[in-house]
Amino acid sequence: MLSERSAARSTVKRRRRANVKGGRQHAHLVKVSAEEEGLLLQRALEQGISVPRLLVEAALADEPGETVTQRREFLAELFTLHRMLAAIGNNINQIARVANSEGRVPREKQDELSHALKKVLHTAHRVDESLDRWAIR
Repeated sequence: MLSERSAARSTVKRRRRANVKGGRQHAHLVKVSAEEEGLLLQRALEQGISVPRLLVEAALADEPGETVTQRREFLAELFTLHRMLAAIGNNINQIARVANSEGRVPREKQDELSHALKKVLHTAHRVDESLDRWAIR
């Protein structure tokens, strides 16, 4: 079964925006208070990006309050959960195949089935938490 750790490692994130051909020709100076600077640094750190990237993504976002980085993180989380559910489903199908051929779940497969069903519940809770965190509901 695919581990959560290996699935999370498969997503690579850049702190800075990718370079563009010819470079970026325009610069903007934004003055902020000490409090605003602290909030900007905190939000950038939470997303693992630079403050300039945070400002550009927030300003150009399709939806207010959502940056490209946040949307990418959410999609990565959904793909991770999807792979986990597929792996768990495969495991349960293998156990069901044995149970159907023998007419019951063999004793040696009962622990495996119990573990798989616990993983389903755990993953379902992660889906709920992700949806709550990203305010999709």
